[in-house]
Amino acid sequence: MLNVLLIGNGQCGNRILDAVNKHAMNRGSNVKEAGGGISKYFSKHNYQSNVQTIAINTAINDLKEMKFTKAKDRIHIKNLHGVGANRNIGKEVFETHKAHILRAIEERGSFDVAFIVTSASGGTGSSFTPPLVEEIKKSHNFPVYALVILPFREEGTLYLQNAAFMLKELREGPCDGIILADNQYLKSIGGNVQEAYDGINSMIAKRLLFLLDSLDSEMMMVTDLGDFKTVMSGGAGLATVGYFKAENEMPIRTVIQNSLSPRGLLFSTDVYKEGGRAMIILKGDKKYLSMEEISNEVEKLSGAIGHVFKGVIVENGSLPEALCVLTLNSAEELESLYEGAIQAIGMEKDKKDRVKKKKEMESSFMTIDGMDPEY
Repeated sequence: MLNVLLIGNGQCGNRILDAVNKHAMNRGSNVKEAGGGISKYFSKHNYQSNVQTIAINTAINDLKEMKFTKAKDRIHIKNLHGVGANRNIGKEVFETHKAHILRAIEERGSFDVAFIVTSASGGTGSSFTPPLVEEIKKSHNFPVYALVILPFREEGTLYLQNAAFMLKELREGPCDGIILADNQYLKSIGGNVQEAYDGINSMIAKRLLFLLDSLDSEMMMVTDLGDFKTVMSGGAGLATVGYFKAENEMPIRTVIQNSLSPRGLLFSTDVYKEGGRAMIILKGDKKYLSMEEISNEVEKLSGAIGHVFKGVIVENGSLPEALCVLTLNSAEELESLYEGAIQAIGMEKDKKDRVKKKKEMESSFMTIDGMDPEY
């Protein structure tokens, strides 16, 4: 059995973790919300592996909003009501409370792999994640991956610069790989703001849960944690995930193609131009799993990017679905984000300079305090 540590860090990470727990709890059930005889504090999460979940936040209200994560799995780092999107404050808070966080991890046992789910843009998640990865790696040999959510570009200058510096620190640190999801790219889900966030969180949660299950499944063609580690070690230390599930009978080649298309990916990329290595995991009734179609699609991808691992899970009566983990040699969309971050840093600096000049002008006015005009 695979032993997995899954950490939701900050508001965004908490909500995705809660969505993962929700989907794990509701398997084989028509339960849609906490309640109905199921205690939100003692819900039974039906994970295939041994998955230990921890939610970390400096804002107690965000932790209280979680409906499907056990109370004992929520860690409140006391700092009033968050760190106000200020990564410098967040780093100081983490340093003060890191022993408490690391002790909570130690109490969960030993692990084969860890995933930290977080936003790149806010305060707690953005500032805690790089040093948290570093501290975990100091005392453990298991790989640690960060699933990082990029901000809507219109969310403002602070979030853009936070994202840029957070990703830089993660890539320069001991993190074993960064899996990217992008709110800007996924916002086409539609609806109001809350519906869009909920839809994105659910999309990411389903993919993560599928991956965790697949790494610990019996397969016709096997992919395992070792293959995942090999895939994630390729490319530029960046990856994303694609997924598609058929809603009716559909050839497996079409399912694979859709998982690698814009409708299936969590981050904007041209798979065949920017990909480095890949893992494709297929699941469904045997009648959908044509080995010829699977081989043709895998050969097409491997011909463009190099090595592709493939796994096949037979599930009687199930429509076909495909998940692809793809590492990236380059990421044009990320380069665009950094260009925006540079502009954001410049704007914030200009505002500070203007405020400084204003204060100097106020000082000039104060030079005549206590004096009267002479006529």
